[in-house]
Amino acid sequence: MTPPTLIVDTNVLSYLMRGDKLAQLYAPHLQGKLLAITFITVGELYYGAEKRNWGQQKRKHLETTLRNFVVIPYDHETARCYGRLVAGCERRGRPISCADAWIAACAIRHAVPVVTHNVEDFGNIPDLNVITEYREK
Repeated sequence: MTPPTLIVDTNVLSYLMRGDKLAQLYAPHLQGKLLAITFITVGELYYGAEKRNWGQQKRKHLETTLRNFVVIPYDHETARCYGRLVAGCERRGRPISCADAWIAACAIRHAVPVVTHNVEDFGNIPDLNVITEYREK
């Protein structure tokens, strides 16, 4: 498998799926790249579909969208990265959500930048390359 060149965070993928104006900010970063999402993002998207009781057409759009990405699965090295990352965040007094920690661990494990609009959680993780268009107001 050719390694992906970027991991797309759940929020950026959601912007793309909805055609949100924020998607336009991230499009230049994604063009021409081999894009990946993590197993966690897949789960988060299915959760959102269930929570909002999506109909068949929206679910089909989700399935079609997911086929455009390499999905990074769980493996033992990713789990080790996750453990180190969560413990390190706690030691620094900056706890991280479980989902964001898994996404960051996948990015660190594969030495691939993560494209996110969520810099509050991802911005302070050593060894994580973050690409964002988030700007404080």
